[in-house]
Amino acid sequence: MRRSGDHRYRSAGRVRLAAVLALSMLAVLLLNACSNNESSVFHTGSEETALDNVSRVPWDYRIVESTVGDLIGSDMTISPDNELMPNDENYATGDKVWALQYMDAELTTDANERSNVQLSAWSTIKTFKTQADAKNDMANLKVPVTTEVDLVGVYKTQYKDQTRNFAVLELPSGNRIKQPIDDKRYTELEKKKKVSVQLEEIHDFADYDSAYAKFRGWAG
Repeated sequence: MRRSGDHRYRSAGRVRLAAVLALSMLAVLLLNACSNNESSVFHTGSEETALDNVSRVPWDYRIVESTVGDLIGSDMTISPDNELMPNDENYATGDKVWALQYMDAELTTDANERSNVQLSAWSTIKTFKTQADAKNDMANLKVPVTTEVDLVGVYKTQYKDQTRNFAVLELPSGNRIKQPIDDKRYTELEKKKKVSVQLEEIHDFADYDSAYAKFRGWAG
């Protein structure tokens, strides 16, 4: 009887050991599967591609005549948007000031290198006592440039009896734009690879080396 009981005990022990080993192997396999799938769960390829095609660029500046409103400590509010700004010039309520405002843009480029632009609201970044001072400051941020750019090509579209011509340019920023052109310019550009244009470089006031070039016309 004792031997039979020992035999049953050893058999049960082997069964329990096999079960433990099987559960351990299953746990290892599950952990490996989770590890291998971690990037696909938290970071999909499409999300990474989309992020690579989105950039924020400086878009424009303007000068707006404003009025000083409430004084709050060392700050002030200015109309018409009631923005809070540092009162570095010790303005008084009711004083007229010239506000330099800034707009940036979220630029999305698709697989065909076509751009979609989402503009921000205007925000005031600095105030001046005179319009001349404001214009002098803005002149350093909006810089006209005449240069050569790559001409991707020209093409025609036709709808009923109307024909329209377009030129596709690649700007120094890398994005491509299309511009309507007349028949004469179409003939001039048809076989060219480079073309002279007028651009306006919009520099970021917080990082001057960051700039975006905007097409402003044909040179020559």
